[in-house]
Amino acid sequence: MNFEHTEDRRMLADTLDRFIAGQAGIEQRNHAAYGAQGHSPDLYRGFAELGAIGALFTEADGGFGGAGFDVSVVFERLGRGLVAEPLLGALVVGRAVAAAGSAAQKDAVLAPLMAGEAVAALAHDEPGGHYEPTRVAATARRAGDGGGWVIDGAKGVVLFGDSAGWLLVSARTGGGSFDAAGISLFLVPGDAAGLTRQGHGRIDGGRTAELVFTNVAVGADALLGAEGEGAALLERAVGWGLLALCAEAVGAMDVAKEHTLEYLRTRKQFGVPIGSFQALQHRMADLLLEVEQARSAVINAAAAIDGTDRAARERALSAAKFSIGRIGTLVAEESIQMHGGIGMTWELPLAHYAKRLVMIDHQLGDEDHHLARYIEFSQSA
Repeated sequence: MNFEHTEDRRMLADTLDRFIAGQAGIEQRNHAAYGAQGHSPDLYRGFAELGAIGALFTEADGGFGGAGFDVSVVFERLGRGLVAEPLLGALVVGRAVAAAGSAAQKDAVLAPLMAGEAVAALAHDEPGGHYEPTRVAATARRAGDGGGWVIDGAKGVVLFGDSAGWLLVSARTGGGSFDAAGISLFLVPGDAAGLTRQGHGRIDGGRTAELVFTNVAVGADALLGAEGEGAALLERAVGWGLLALCAEAVGAMDVAKEHTLEYLRTRKQFGVPIGSFQALQHRMADLLLEVEQARSAVINAAAAIDGTDRAARERALSAAKFSIGRIGTLVAEESIQMHGGIGMTWELPLAHYAKRLVMIDHQLGDEDHHLARYIEFSQSA
């Protein structure tokens, strides 16, 4: 089986590598990622101009890619560069709009996203939740006879939720707190009246926010897809986010691996490179095998995400996310340990890669959550 990317994808990867090396080095990245906005709007538009966002969408939606391997190529390069720009939100929200949005919703959201002129965020997780995909306590009720909606509730740890121009909000229009039936999705402007946003920086760079919806009134055209049937659409959109995070992690692992190998070759003790010590050679060999296993899991997920078999698709995605969670943490820990004390310093890029790898495990479900989910879909297959 041929796992090589097409020429177009290789060209896109090379272009992104050159752009990141020239415009988004580690110092520029840290200045933006740990700054007030958590990213650089100019850099975000630069990625859009290169086609990085357009590659996440199909030609029918105005992009020029949209397949699983297109997404994995883009996010692997972003992971190698430790890019903190809000492309994940653009992917997840954009794919949901592309799949179920009206013509007006697509016009309002997709073109600005692909141009890098808008930031979008998924507002689904809630305080006290633990990654349960159908746990939604926020509510949406009809607003009189006008056909609009009123949303109440709270959402937690919303990536770039304090600056997003569009929020994809899950709210319950029926059913119980854990039921799949009754979940509806709404496109809510970030400046909607009654919406309170409290932002804060993340330990690995970027921003998240706690959102409170208090009688937030939106029009009838804010509903995305059919009322009460948003769970399946949410699952598909989050699936694209899982693939993106896994590919990003593989890119970050590759860089951490390369930096560690270089350190083992150059750091000397007792007059010889420490890489000549057999114990460190064994640890590094084990680490290289684990990284390749993670890469294989991502390839499998990228191949499965376009499929129509739900169980096979979700099983592959959860297998990849579980593998990434376990192996990403291992790579972070081993790389730092083999660097010694210097591995923890702010000035060393490795420290920031390690933080990002650990935090990826906690986005869109950690390894425990996805192990349980993998077992669930394996039993139902």
